[in-house]
Amino acid sequence: MANWFECKVRYDKMMENGVQKKVNEPYLVDALSFTEAEARIIEELTPFISGEFTVSAVKRTRISEIFWDDAADKWYMVKVAFITIDEKSAVEKKSNSFILVAANSFKEALENFMENMKTTLADFDIVSITETPIMDVYKVNLTPNKADEPQA
Repeated sequence: MANWFECKVRYDKMMENGVQKKVNEPYLVDALSFTEAEARIIEELTPFISGEFTVSAVKRTRISEIFWDDAADKWYMVKVAFITIDEKSAVEKKSNSFILVAANSFKEALENFMENMKTTLADFDIVSITETPIMDVYKVNLTPNKADEPQA
């Protein structure tokens, strides 16, 4: 299971009107620790940001799963209440989960979520769907780099 960390990165960004503005943008990274999350976000963003930048915050998220869509440019947080029934007391119990969904619109987020959930056997209710400010999400890279391999 992935550990998702939200990393906020502060840097000077060139706006569409040509003005440079200091921004503090959130990114999501799969890492094992806060230290690894900070190192990974620095590694991922260095080629894309000209000039200096700092990682202003790193925090653990409660995201349990991510539904990807390569054509999407926004991220939506879906709060889902999974419904279970306690066998002893026959009482209905709800447990909340947070799922990040890539989509271009609210409607598409709902459609992508429902498409990915159609194979689940659990009963659930959608509690909320909100657009997030997350700029990008970086999965863990499990393929070794050529530079990391021992020389023969």
